[in-house]
Amino acid sequence: MPSAYIIANVTVTNPEQYAEYRKLSTIAVQAHGAEFCVRGGSVEVLEGDWTPDRVVILKFPSVEQAKAYYHSVEYQAAIKARQGAAVMRMVVIEGV
Repeated sequence: MPSAYIIANVTVTNPEQYAEYRKLSTIAVQAHGAEFCVRGGSVEVLEGDWTPDRVVILKFPSVEQAKAYYHSVEYQAAIKARQGAAVMRMVVIEGV
């Protein structure tokens, strides 16, 4: 079964409020067996015109588990806490 990744580009507009989202999203990650591959950190554009703000990459055992994480009660609470604190762009991608 191939792994899956959730990749997010986040534009944080309210760092103080976003801290609560980070706390709640960490709880959701732990509850759903995901692994942080990238959580913020410096970004250097090597090619093209994409200039991401804050990149987060999560690894899951499967696409189904990634979607279960996203739709879980735990992560939905995190989403609610994030409202007004950040603009989220997120995709799930099947790995190899």
